[in-house]
Amino acid sequence: MFNIGDKIVYPMHGAGIIEGIEEKEILGKKRKYYVMKMPMGEMQVMVPIDNIEDIGIREIINDEEVEQVLAVLGDDKTKMPQNWNRRYRANMDKIKSGDIFEIASVVRNLIMRDREKGLSTGERKMLNNAKQMLVSEMVLAKEIDEEEADKLIEDIIQ
Repeated sequence: MFNIGDKIVYPMHGAGIIEGIEEKEILGKKRKYYVMKMPMGEMQVMVPIDNIEDIGIREIINDEEVEQVLAVLGDDKTKMPQNWNRRYRANMDKIKSGDIFEIASVVRNLIMRDREKGLSTGERKMLNNAKQMLVSEMVLAKEIDEEEADKLIEDIIQ
């Protein structure tokens, strides 16, 4: 169970801070929700408390894990399927996992592929979404702004 003020990650949405806990009735069912404020875009997300484990909600990374993420970003790209559809599915599975290291590898690989060959519209959208998730967590973990986090990521990827 998390508390107000905790910094958490909501897979496929990114990191945010719990601003409140509310009970809402939706479709005739009362449930408690975390009200989560995202650092980017001033967006609020409501996360049902009763299935946070199924969703994969977790605490944001610590300083040591930030260094590990930066190391993943600095690594050489990993072998990806040449087939666009297989590559897209493999990357989407990594993003859906909510694992920051997997997301970092997707961001790294797609940025490097973009520099070499360019990306399709679908992969460019995937890169933007994955990068936003990565940046949102870096913003909260390193207590920097969005621009600094974005620059940090871009500078590390060779």
